[in-house]
Amino acid sequence: MKRTLYSILKGTFLISDDSFKNWRIILFLSGLAIIMIASSHRADKKVHEIAQLNDEVKELRSAYIDGCSRLMTLKMESSVSLKMSEIGLKSSEVPPQKIRVKSKN
Repeated sequence: MKRTLYSILKGTFLISDDSFKNWRIILFLSGLAIIMIASSHRADKKVHEIAQLNDEVKELRSAYIDGCSRLMTLKMESSVSLKMSEIGLKSSEVPPQKIRVKSKN
């Protein structure tokens, strides 16, 4: 037990005659670690991108609702008549009548 721990700390298992087997395992585990770290970074990047897009969607939705509410107030008859009275127009007191055209047939 003491001898194996000492050989690991010294690194003799990497330079012995059958060290090729050990090097393959170490390189394989290193490659897996690099792939795992890269995958984790990519997942974090996508999470941040999704959060940013969600914030943008909320912002655009609030702008849409604000625009719709402003449009509703502008379409109201009272606001239209107020704007028309500023330029000198007023609403008619006589209701409109339908004009019917009779064909000759």
